[in-house]
Amino acid sequence: MAKTTLMAELEQLVSEARNPRTMQIDLMSSAEIVAAMNTEDTLVAQAVNKILPEVAATVDCIVEAFKAGGRLIYMGAGTSGRLGVLDASECPPTFGVPEGMVVGLIAGGDRALRHPIEGAEDSREEGRNDLVKVNLAARDVVVGIAVSGRTPYVIGGLDYAKSVGAVAVALSCNPDSAIAKMADIAISPLVGPEALTGSTRLKSGTAQKLVLNMLTTASMIRIGKSYENLMVDLSVSNEKLAARATRILIEVADCSAEEAEGFLAASNNNVKLAILMALTGMDAAEGEIALRDADGFLRRAAAQRQPRAAG
Repeated sequence: MAKTTLMAELEQLVSEARNPRTMQIDLMSSAEIVAAMNTEDTLVAQAVNKILPEVAATVDCIVEAFKAGGRLIYMGAGTSGRLGVLDASECPPTFGVPEGMVVGLIAGGDRALRHPIEGAEDSREEGRNDLVKVNLAARDVVVGIAVSGRTPYVIGGLDYAKSVGAVAVALSCNPDSAIAKMADIAISPLVGPEALTGSTRLKSGTAQKLVLNMLTTASMIRIGKSYENLMVDLSVSNEKLAARATRILIEVADCSAEEAEGFLAASNNNVKLAILMALTGMDAAEGEIALRDADGFLRRAAAQRQPRAAG
């Protein structure tokens, strides 16, 4: 793309505009700079609030994909790509899902997580190729993340996603962006110009992180990964998570720490199963059957069985 054409495109982007409220930021004290940034950040949640219907619609699609054995696949470049990889990488330890159920792709590959890869975002073909490499299928959901909404890598990926019948979702921070126009669902929180012009890792990045948090968390809740507002499918993979699992058992089952640890041991550190055993008196084998019959929903499985006898 010619430099003049690209410059003209950038001039039209809200995310590239100059912020009239921070024109004197280079003359401000440290306290004034962080106060100005904090004021700008208060606008982010308001912008996200306006696009909640689109976020919810995407969650519904993700839930259907998971039920059909499909995946949620994020793809982006730079900060947008890193945020997608971060959200995907946190799902296995947080919700106990297998690796690969939520996938994060970044233009330039893993090296791009820590190093700038020149020109990585400029290839539509690479966006397509990365989805081919992970065997994209019609039952998957692809969320293309790009603040500008014009990143070629993301455009190529979403175009390929549509061609195979996968749900294509666009997450950008500019109205009527290129990816928004081609997507099945467009999520476009409009946070306005950044405090530091063009530094879209600021308000735009924060808005993207809020949306990604909702997409995975709401989807996981919808497929039974919580009990009340507690995470009960977490992976007990370190001391902190072991302590958290024990606290969850104590909270839900009103038992002692020693009893909680006993239920966890009997369930092979399966927190959801341990809670069910504590609430109902079932053994591990019975609990596994009950959870399977309840499609993994702990509240449903517990409601179908009598609570254990007191004492």
